[in-house]
Amino acid sequence: MLIEIVEKPIAAEAIVAAMKAGADGAVCVFDGIVRDNTRGRRTLYLDYEAYREMALERMHGLAAEAAAKFCVREVALIHRLGRLLVGETSVLIVVTSAHRAAAFDACRWLIDTLKKTVPIWKKETFTDGVVWADGEPFPDEVALQRRGGSE
Repeated sequence: MLIEIVEKPIAAEAIVAAMKAGADGAVCVFDGIVRDNTRGRRTLYLDYEAYREMALERMHGLAAEAAAKFCVREVALIHRLGRLLVGETSVLIVVTSAHRAAAFDACRWLIDTLKKTVPIWKKETFTDGVVWADGEPFPDEVALQRRGGSE
């Protein structure tokens, strides 16, 4: 498994090529790129931040879970931090498998679950302002727990 958080551009083509093997009948790739707009606002760039240690731990766990749950051979999860311009890859997920259905299912599950459970945050800079992106709800298992009725 290839699990990384990087600050430099992600070499998607090289990673995909390196992961292919003779036992594979499918390689499914999710290449998340910075688009030029969000909800009608023109995007200039995105800034990604993370709680790196926890993010890597969760990414390793997701890759292992996907391999077991979907019976895929190999998984790569790479997320980039820092400032990204329109067209650059922010997240790359690669799944190799003997069969396409498993590869597709695992890839979709990985991106959906990563966005919900991995502590990586996105700040969007538009031509008319800046916002922290509305993400998925913070995972219950890592949220602060209320004690004795007080916060």
